[in-house]
Amino acid sequence: MKRLCWTGTTLLFGAGIGASVSRLLSVRGGEEEERPGLLSRVPVVPVPTVQASEPTVSAGGSAVVMKYGFPSLANIKTRESYITSYDPRTRTASWVIERLNPASLSGPSDRKHCDFKEDDSVHVFHRATNADYRGSGFDRGHLAAAANHKWSQKAMEDTFYLSNVAPQDPHLNQNTWNNLEKLCRSLTKRYLNVYVCTGPLYLPRQEADGKLYVRYQVLGRNHVAVPTHFFKVLILEQADGRGVELRSYILPNEPIDQKVPLERFLVPIETIERASGLLFVPNIMKRTPSLQAITDR
Repeated sequence: MKRLCWTGTTLLFGAGIGASVSRLLSVRGGEEEERPGLLSRVPVVPVPTVQASEPTVSAGGSAVVMKYGFPSLANIKTRESYITSYDPRTRTASWVIERLNPASLSGPSDRKHCDFKEDDSVHVFHRATNADYRGSGFDRGHLAAAANHKWSQKAMEDTFYLSNVAPQDPHLNQNTWNNLEKLCRSLTKRYLNVYVCTGPLYLPRQEADGKLYVRYQVLGRNHVAVPTHFFKVLILEQADGRGVELRSYILPNEPIDQKVPLERFLVPIETIERASGLLFVPNIMKRTPSLQAITDR
């Protein structure tokens, strides 16, 4: 087994990661203002490839989602269309994993029959409610997207549990984040399966005293945490079996100028692993004989 290695890229780890990632992008007056930080140093991170494992051929249910393992093991919940790890402290998921392919994206499901609802499998002390979001100024942002699961009405309805939702800036949710979700769906035209892991991040920011602090707003009576950022990790299985590509994104939970391309938010997978406390690469390595080095493209 080859050791994971990175070339042509500067990685930022340790205490400085939060400050660097928290300065991903600033938008002022409709114009993009780049500040020193992770994205200014790594504007486009190349994609690593690994040798493919055997493709999963079963239908779009959640049983096949965990082919590449669990990023963490706490509070696992299984739904029709995804598997999630719920964080009772923040009243949101730590991560949600779903599998996309052409079959999952087509079907009779209709969003107009779906409503956001409490997750009664979560203790009432640790559960978000619709009242928490009402008048907050934040959207109920899907982690596993509803449009990814048209194959089954039940699968789509399960994406409307508030345990699959996090407070999201409306401009981000309806624009750049929506574009990233569309990108994930469009990749099913090129890849056999697209595994998507999505979750919130709560990253530190350096303040006037020079120290790093994690500060985030909470909503409503149940103190639903507002993430500072969101991540998506894509595991892309090539149709011809040649390999698996890995892409990872971090977006700040704030308005983003529509002129900024999604490629600007690509980051090394270690950035997300260190910031989130999750692990992806070891799970992929268990399913593949090697992980090739990243190189600039």
